[in-house]
Amino acid sequence: MIYLLSLVILILLFAVGTLLRKVYDLKLDKPSPEADGRDNPLKTTWGKFDELLTSLLTIHEIGIVNAGEIKKEEFYQTVVESACELISSPRGSLMIHDPIADELRICASRNISKDVIENTRIKPGLGIAGRAFQTGETIFVTDPAQNTQYKDFIGKEEQKEPFIAIPLKLKDKPFGVLNLHLSVEKESFTDYDLKFLTLLAGETAITLENIKLYESLENFYLEMVQTLARVIDAKDSYTGDHAGRARQKARRLAEELHMPEQMLRYVEYAALLHDIGKIGIDGAILSKPGKLSQEEYEEIKKHPAIGYQILSPIHFLGPVSQMVLYHQEWFNGMGYPEGLKGEEIPLGARIVATIDAWDAMRSDRPYRKALSVDIAEDQLVKGSGKQFDPDVVKAFLKLEKEGWPPAAK
Repeated sequence: MIYLLSLVILILLFAVGTLLRKVYDLKLDKPSPEADGRDNPLKTTWGKFDELLTSLLTIHEIGIVNAGEIKKEEFYQTVVESACELISSPRGSLMIHDPIADELRICASRNISKDVIENTRIKPGLGIAGRAFQTGETIFVTDPAQNTQYKDFIGKEEQKEPFIAIPLKLKDKPFGVLNLHLSVEKESFTDYDLKFLTLLAGETAITLENIKLYESLENFYLEMVQTLARVIDAKDSYTGDHAGRARQKARRLAEELHMPEQMLRYVEYAALLHDIGKIGIDGAILSKPGKLSQEEYEEIKKHPAIGYQILSPIHFLGPVSQMVLYHQEWFNGMGYPEGLKGEEIPLGARIVATIDAWDAMRSDRPYRKALSVDIAEDQLVKGSGKQFDPDVVKAFLKLEKEGWPPAAK
């Protein structure tokens, strides 16, 4: 429903923009007799409307196209910057309600001091922003210095300009407040300012809901992936929590290799699911204590392709399915299923291959006891450039020596 509403808004924006542009083209070059050389009002109005369209489309694109690639903090900052540019405001802030603490906090700002940002905590109903949030009505303050509610909660000399507090609402329920200060060049906020900001606030609310829906979907997929991983571990009895260990190391190693944030999640999921294809392999082969026959080995070699067949129909897991398919490829081209070589192999698959091999060497197998750290390290080094990507091995061993500290977030 949210996506449909966003699409309708986008279509309307384009339609209105096209209509006004036609009017603009017809009338812009016809100066009115009363203008006397002054700026053409239509030109000025169109310029502001064009800025509004740009801002709305930017926010819309974040919600529809880039919902999974942008952090909320970055989105909030985009909203503040867009709003300030739209009405030429020197400073502004966006406050979001924390339902647990039941207070509004500044999540993004322009030209607001760090002290104000860190110390501003407003309860619903208190202060200007608190009243705007509680009532759901826009509040305009003409003289903050004489307003005790504003002074008590902000109280900084830097903020003497008149300002407007606009509640951000979704389904008539406020979830935050957008505060914008008046430029010294302007006597007051205009009707256009208010209308434009109201449209911007509405698109912000819809976009934020899209981001929340995407995050909920991400959490659902993660829970699904974790469940599947437990099924894999139960199927292949020697592994224990193999998938869980692989997941933690895969994400950290991907961070060390400077992979994009979105790819970190894909690598994490691939580490959890890289052996999902073993669901289709005879359990007697997986748990066989002795050496596998050639026929049995050929059967085992099918598990990456089976995993790919299971995951590839799920659109969200498309990149993950590729990593699963190729995690048994060798850096020198001697692996399977396709004999890919070097950087033809997805980096995520190369990461999973190194971690998978390490965990296999460090685990008890049906046919041998776990190898020592020294022996496992020696095997990785020997396989570097042959079975494994040298850069991945180097980063992996570096993290092993450091004790795998958690990555800074």
